[in-house]
Amino acid sequence: MEGTDGWVSLVIAAVLVLLLNVPFGFWRAGVKRFSPAWFLAIHVPVPLVVALRFLFHLGFAFHTYVVLVLAFFLGQRAGGVIRNRRQGLRP
Repeated sequence: MEGTDGWVSLVIAAVLVLLLNVPFGFWRAGVKRFSPAWFLAIHVPVPLVVALRFLFHLGFAFHTYVVLVLAFFLGQRAGGVIRNRRQGLRP
């Protein structure tokens, strides 16, 4: 990942990772913590994130981990907040 194109690819991939994780975070917030469904809601998107890394030719440099892991958790969190607000619960 070199130059401006690499950073643009990283930002696009991060936005896609965030959006991909919103429905999984929504699902995760509705199941019992540490149940099999809870673990699936967290881990099913991981291969999709790896596929995005390859699709955008990001490689596995440290800074890409930081950005994509942050996007992953923000997407999970956003999905949980959306579910809780729809149910009238505190985030």
